[in-house]
Amino acid sequence: METNIYFIRHADSPFIFGQERERPLSEEGVQSAKRVVESLKNIPFDAVFSSPYIRAIQTLDGLIDPATIVIEENLRERALKGDYRLPEEKREHAHMQSFGDVDFCLEGGEALREAQYRSLPIIFHILENQAYQHVAIGTHGNIMTTILHYFDSSFDYTFWKSTEKPDIYQATFSGFHLLRVQKREY
Repeated sequence: METNIYFIRHADSPFIFGQERERPLSEEGVQSAKRVVESLKNIPFDAVFSSPYIRAIQTLDGLIDPATIVIEENLRERALKGDYRLPEEKREHAHMQSFGDVDFCLEGGEALREAQYRSLPIIFHILENQAYQHVAIGTHGNIMTTILHYFDSSFDYTFWKSTEKPDIYQATFSGFHLLRVQKREY
């Protein structure tokens, strides 16, 4: 049996330093999230999981009854560094380095391997559950790429940089084997 996991990267959200969890979608983000949900309306989701961050949850608005969304702390975005400011070019370099060295992180941050250790048990739970054929996950670009990287190392820095807000990637598995990943239009 195949399992389809729809990784739904959150829509546009204005950056507010120190408010990673609370940042809502922008007006543009709300509109694009509606298009995402509309494009998925005919898929019979067996379960919907989400990061606890507001922007990820808001992107799923209208997909299913909000009370049935399973909020998973371990699907939160990967923090490459602690709560301090860093120039954009240094952040970019650190992101690139982290995909080449899965144990690398900046002070106070989380290595790619650490993010996999916390997030993959949720993915394994989904793949083990025979009742799950179609599962949606409200997610973030880096943690999504980190998860996919575990199954196929071609999901790397370059892939992460190519993703958009929002984005939908349908990952099809047979057991624990990743068969294919398809970007879905909305």
